Amino acid sequence: MQDTDPHHLQPDAADLAAWLRLSLTPGIGNQRARQLLRAFGLPQHIFESIQAALGTVVSAAQAQSLSAPPPALEGLLHSTRDWLGADPERRRVLTLGDPAYPRCLLELEDPPLMLYGLGLASSWEVLQDGSTGLDRAQAAGIAIVGSRNPTPQGARNAHDFAEAMAQAGLTVVSGMALGVDAAAHAGALLSTRADAQTIATIAVVGTGLDRVYPKQNVTLAHQIANSGVILSEYHLGTPPLAANFPQRNRLIAGLSRGTLVVEAALQSGSLITARLALEQGRDVFAIPGSIHSTQSKGCHALIKQGAKLVESAQDVLEELQFATSAPSASANTGQDAVSPALVALLQALGFDPIGLDGLQARCGLPTPQLQAQLMELELGSWVARLPGGAFQRIARA
Repeated sequence: MQDTDPHHLQPDAADLAAWLRLSLTPGIGNQRARQLLRAFGLPQHIFESIQAALGTVVSAAQAQSLSAPPPALEGLLHSTRDWLGADPERRRVLTLGDPAYPRCLLELEDPPLMLYGLGLASSWEVLQDGSTGLDRAQAAGIAIVGSRNPTPQGARNAHDFAEAMAQAGLTVVSGMALGVDAAAHAGALLSTRADAQTIATIAVVGTGLDRVYPKQNVTLAHQIANSGVILSEYHLGTPPLAANFPQRNRLIAGLSRGTLVVEAALQSGSLITARLALEQGRDVFAIPGSIHSTQSKGCHALIKQGAKLVESAQDVLEELQFATSAPSASANTGQDAVSPALVALLQALGFDPIGLDGLQARCGLPTPQLQAQLMELELGSWVARLPGGAFQRIARA
């Protein structure tokens, strides 16, 4: 049975063993497991049932498979109990019937049997009572996804939109991948909003929670665990298998009222998240970009298909009817912060990438002067140098 204290919602040893056994049994996936749970109740009751009874729900081969514990069970049970015991305030295993299980995920066609969680101790009470908006009726999560190799402007947009929306009280949900995901989590973590009823950011990952992938995000993972929540449906020890990442995208979409795609190529996994969000009845938003940028093609395709074009965080908040006084994360120029000569160069740059020769033809500056001014703008984070020697102006929020 579950402990009723919200700070100690761990399943006991027998419950945990039964849930792990059900999830590990060969030939029994999530769908069959849910059918068995509907028929017999708790996992323990499934394993106490006779073969004939099991055979009314699953095939004879599946019923036979359920009769013996999987070889990996004992080791996984020990490692999971050790992992939970090492930090019981911040580590959780949430089973399908757990009161802290996010209710909006129960609406999915394929909700995970188990969720592993790592995060701020107070988050578990918030998850339990649904006041983060993980309850569909009060949803207050926004998924922010996009390219693992964004342009400098794309990374800036993800960061600034996330910061503004977290400041407004939305929970920023993403996948802790490189690029847009990492920028969104980092932006959300900068929110100064002090509200015990919200979680700044949730990362849904495609590995077991005893490892961090990619390794470049180790520091970010620690920051999220200290100020937000990391969730996974995968058992401890699960490596970063390619098939896991598209699968976890349904959870990113499901935890959110809407999904914002910042930058994405046409074959991007972010478009999978957007499609899943649409299938779940959620809103989809996309930030437009240059018609010449490969990283904008996916967003433009979404907009053609009916996604809402947004230019600022306020656009998203208004569409979600989320009352806020949050600052807009739009592309404002902020040109009063630089000298008139640099303002002129910024205007000549525009917002599309351009090479040095092309820029010189526009502005007519001698090469040494142009290079000096570009260096000054780079140091001030007004301009980014791209691969191949091109430059791109960065909009400032």
